[in-house]
Amino acid sequence: MPQEVHIHTYSNGLTLLVEAMPHVRSAAFSFSIRGGCAYEANDQRGLAGITLDLLTRGAGSRGNRGLNDALDALGLDRSESTGVMLLYLGGSTLSRNLAPALDLYADMLRRPHLPEEELEPARLLALQDIQGLEDEPQTKVMVEMRKRYYPDPLGRDHRGTEAGVKSAAIDQVRQFYERYVQPKGLILSIAGDVDFATLKDQVGRLLGDWPAKPAPEPKPSPDEPRGGHIEQELDQTQIALAYPSVPMDHAEFYAARGAVGVLSEGMSSRLFTEVREKHGLCYAIGARFEAMRGRGSVVGYTAGRPEKAQELLERTLHEFRRLADGIDDEELQRVKAGLKASLIMRQESTSARASGNSSDWYMLGRIRPLEEIQSAVDSLTPAKVMDHLRRTPPKDFTIVTLGTRELDTQINEYSDLCLSVSIRGQLLEKYTCRFTRTPCRMGCKSWARRTQRHCQRRSDSSFAPAHAMKWTANPASRTSSNT
Repeated sequence: MPQEVHIHTYSNGLTLLVEAMPHVRSAAFSFSIRGGCAYEANDQRGLAGITLDLLTRGAGSRGNRGLNDALDALGLDRSESTGVMLLYLGGSTLSRNLAPALDLYADMLRRPHLPEEELEPARLLALQDIQGLEDEPQTKVMVEMRKRYYPDPLGRDHRGTEAGVKSAAIDQVRQFYERYVQPKGLILSIAGDVDFATLKDQVGRLLGDWPAKPAPEPKPSPDEPRGGHIEQELDQTQIALAYPSVPMDHAEFYAARGAVGVLSEGMSSRLFTEVREKHGLCYAIGARFEAMRGRGSVVGYTAGRPEKAQELLERTLHEFRRLADGIDDEELQRVKAGLKASLIMRQESTSARASGNSSDWYMLGRIRPLEEIQSAVDSLTPAKVMDHLRRTPPKDFTIVTLGTRELDTQINEYSDLCLSVSIRGQLLEKYTCRFTRTPCRMGCKSWARRTQRHCQRRSDSSFAPAHAMKWTANPASRTSSNT
C-alpha cells in the first residue's frame, strides 16, 4: 500500500504531519515541543521535566483527577517524556477517540493550571528519578558518558540535578512554560485511520490562533570530549564509550548504520560472538548509532568483573577498530535483514509511524518515504561500508568507566598489535602480548594471523608515538638489544 503523508504548517509555526493508514482501526499522535532540558538555565536543571509533569495535572475546565479520568475514558495509552531538545506528549487510541483526545491535549498545551499545590509531588517524583540512578549503574554510566562526550547543553540528562529540582519554584515553572511551550517549531504528528482534511480543520480551530513567541535556541559550548572514571562500589565495572560518526542527513548515514550493525545487530554480531561468547568477558554488550540534529555518534556499553574489565575494554575497542580490516557480505546481509524487518514492523505500528515522521521532520526538515529507506538499505554493499569506514573510522573514543577500579583507557590503534617495540631508540625488555599472554616472538605471527595485520617488530621510532604504547612486562625474558 503506498505511503500517504500530508503536511501543513500554520501561520504561527505549528506543523501538522498526518499519515493515513486505512488498514488499521487505531490512531497515534505525538506533540514535539522545543523545550527540552537543553533550554534550562544552569541553576534550574530539571525544570523542563517538572513543567511537563505539571502540564498533565489539570487543564481547561478539569482539575488533576478530572483530566486523568477523561483521558482514561478514551482508552488512551499515553506517554510524556523530556528529551535534550524536545518535550514529548502523545498517545494512541481507537481512531474514533482521536478528536476528543486532541481537544484535551489542546487544553493541556494552551490552558494548563500549573497548580502550585502539585509542585511538591512533582518535585518528589523527580528527585526519586535522580536518586534511582544509584541503583542503575548501566544508566548512570551512560548518563555520565553523554555529559562528558557532548558539549553542554547537548549532553545533559533529562532528570536534571538534585540542586536544580530542589530549588524549582512555581514562578520558574510558569516562566518556562510561557517561554517555551508555544506553537513556533511545534510538531504534531498523527498516524492511523484518519482523514487529513478533518484533522487540519480541527487542529486549526484548536491551535491555529495560538500566538507564537520568539525563543532563543541553545548554543553548544566549545567543550572538548573528555573521558574519566567514577568511583563506586560495584560487582561489575561499567564501561561506556562514544566516538563521532556522520549525521543523519549525510550521504553515508546508511553505511554508518550498516557498520554499527555488523558490530552489534543481533546474536551473530561481532561484539556478541567475539567478546561475550568466545571469551566470556561480559553478559551485556552492544553499540548503536545515536543521532542529533547536525551530528551523529556511535555509543557503546558493556560491563564485566573488575579483574577482567581491562581485557574487556581492550577487546571491545579491538572489535570496533577491526571493522576497518574488512566486512563479509554474509555479515552485512544479516544486518540488512534486521533493518528491513524493523522497517516492516514500523509500517504496521501507528505509534512508530507518528514518532518516526516527527523525528524525520525535526532532523531533516522532510519525511523520508519508506521506499527510500528500503532502497538505501538494499543498496548497501561491503564496499560502500568500507569506503565509509576509511573516511570515518572508529577513533577518538570518549571512554567513561564506573566501578571500584580505574581502567587504562589510553589504548590506541597499535595496542592490539605486537607490544614489543623500540620507542625512540630506547632499549626495552621483551614483553608479553596482552591478548595471547605469551612472550613476544619476532613478528608475533600468531596474533598477526588472527588480526590479518602486519605486526612485525620494528626498531624505528616512526612505528608509534611513545606516549601511545602500552605493554605488560615479562621479567623472565630480558634482552640487551632493540626489540
